[in-house]
Amino acid sequence: MNKEVAVIFDMDGVICHTNPYHSLAFREFFSARNLTPTDEDFAAHMFGKSNSYILSHFLKRPVSGAELLEMENEKESLFRKIYAPHIEPIGGIMEFITDLENNGVKLGVATSAPYANLDLILNEVPIRKKLGSILASEDVKNHKPDPEVYLTSALNLGVKPEECLVFEDSFSGITAAINAGMHVVGVLTSHTIEELPKCNLYIDNYHKLSYNKIKSLFLKP
Repeated sequence: MNKEVAVIFDMDGVICHTNPYHSLAFREFFSARNLTPTDEDFAAHMFGKSNSYILSHFLKRPVSGAELLEMENEKESLFRKIYAPHIEPIGGIMEFITDLENNGVKLGVATSAPYANLDLILNEVPIRKKLGSILASEDVKNHKPDPEVYLTSALNLGVKPEECLVFEDSFSGITAAINAGMHVVGVLTSHTIEELPKCNLYIDNYHKLSYNKIKSLFLKP
């Protein structure tokens, strides 16, 4: 590849397998309100979604403004407390990121999570200095599946959308990347292939990935 390219990672379910811990935090949050969402409910309406959507959906009413901030802080504080002792990157991602960096690939993270969660993970997974763009929920007006966070990432990295490869694990996240005109790798930590939009590639982890193995994905329409 002679042109500049970029790889952009979602965070939850892509850098770390956090979704089981988000489920635990939401279960505790909703249990305090006499609600008991099922695993199927979470799969359909939690993974990859913004807290605004999740809370409004399960509480069956709009949640916004100061109430949203209060509820979001409560739930995300629960998540950070539960997950803090278990932070571990998905297998092979550290080696993969180093390989990409060594080959001049620009790197970014684009998550629907708040900065406090992002900092929790990046303080334990040492990739912050390798990233040319870091975006969290506070940085966008329109959340996934809207492409805003990925289009902004491309601008930050100085590349065109078609020069970006996104790693995503959720339906809404993959849709956001597709809507941005980017290539996508589906990370199968939260869903099966059948549950996700069509991606250029699907992976369970990063052990078999390398710069050389993903080069061809930039050539595919």
